[in-house]
Amino acid sequence: MHVLITGGSGLVGRFIADRLHRDGHQLTALGRQPLDWLKAGYQSWNLSDTQVDVPQADVLIHCALSHIPGKYRDGEGDDPHGFIERNAEGTVRLMERSKAAGVAHFVFLSSRAVYSEVNNWAVLSETAETDPNTLYGQVKLVCEQALQSLCDDRFKGTSLRATGVYGTAPGTQEHKWSDLFAAFERGESIDPRLGTEVHGEDLADAVARILDNASQRNAPFEVFNVSDLLLDRQDLIKLYAEHRGLSGAALPQRADGSVGVMEPGKLKALGWAPGGKERLQAFIGSLN
Repeated sequence: MHVLITGGSGLVGRFIADRLHRDGHQLTALGRQPLDWLKAGYQSWNLSDTQVDVPQADVLIHCALSHIPGKYRDGEGDDPHGFIERNAEGTVRLMERSKAAGVAHFVFLSSRAVYSEVNNWAVLSETAETDPNTLYGQVKLVCEQALQSLCDDRFKGTSLRATGVYGTAPGTQEHKWSDLFAAFERGESIDPRLGTEVHGEDLADAVARILDNASQRNAPFEVFNVSDLLLDRQDLIKLYAEHRGLSGAALPQRADGSVGVMEPGKLKALGWAPGGKERLQAFIGSLN
């Protein structure tokens, strides 16, 4: 297949682009610059473009997000209007032009932030209530709704509600916990946190399986949860401390409260089997 990808130089986009390249798909990156770490076509594009020229392709995977570096929730900084204009209006323009250009399938990288905040151990299936309390989550949900409204027999849509993504992306050396681990080694106090995580390779495998099974689906629009681990920061730091031989270092406190646990049952029905704790341990063990 000919696959277009936006955000291919970002953390998540790199994992997806690498997987689809290895699977033999023809890739074209839409972005501000070509991908410099794998062979792919290129077309200049950004979320602010009012005129969008989408090449002919089978699929477009939209990973791009304009935000303050290092932040998704609160990623609007002091420019909420621009954040909405780029990420909501810019994404909807891309969806509309993709449909007009004959793209058959639009895959949107959404987020668990679209769900309502829960103060108990709720299980979040794809039918759970969506009532986001952050601008990031609201923008993602608006984009999901816009995609659903555009879908029909000729234009399929998929929304991937992904949780936190970890791992060292292809062509990079940094990862989402680089600064956290460095702060821990400096002896700084680490705030407690409890969250859900998935390795980038497992997220990329989810995308690959959805593309492989696209011809068998009946619904024009579908939503899939993408999540693997419930992870307390104390357990994460403990794994890292053991790997680095930091036996006397102080660990963060366990997080108070609870968190909604995402259920990826729809993906598992497609044969998706994320790496779980073993993959997390292998990742920590691979760090220098």
